[in-house]
Amino acid sequence: MSEIQKRAPWMVLAVALFSLGLTACAALYCFNPSSHSFYPACLFHEATGLWCPGCGSLRALHQLLHGHIVAAFRFNPLLVLSLPFCAWFATRHIFRTIQNVPVRANVSPKWIWIGFAVVLVFSVWRNFPGSPFALTLR
Repeated sequence: MSEIQKRAPWMVLAVALFSLGLTACAALYCFNPSSHSFYPACLFHEATGLWCPGCGSLRALHQLLHGHIVAAFRFNPLLVLSLPFCAWFATRHIFRTIQNVPVRANVSPKWIWIGFAVVLVFSVWRNFPGSPFALTLR
């Protein structure tokens, strides 16, 4: 089996996921989550009344797609701050794949625990009254 035949299923999957992501971004660009009700509601917020770490992410992404970084930061600062790291990891993965270098997720457990702690602290802090990270819906 040639190298191209081995990679073909992964290439198809990558193209399909990229197309799906592009379609989702186009829909998010065109339809503001603040004014359209077909977007899913947060089940955690519906059940508890508390904001989860992901609450406001769709609104933040909508604002980012329109180039409004400050407005996106108001909706979900954790998402906005994590995007450069996600872009770095994705770019690194793509270049390693192109160069035929094995791609490994060598992340130290220390960084996983730090990330978990940041998300936990952000989740608790954003639910305190008067918090600078409290979600503003408009």
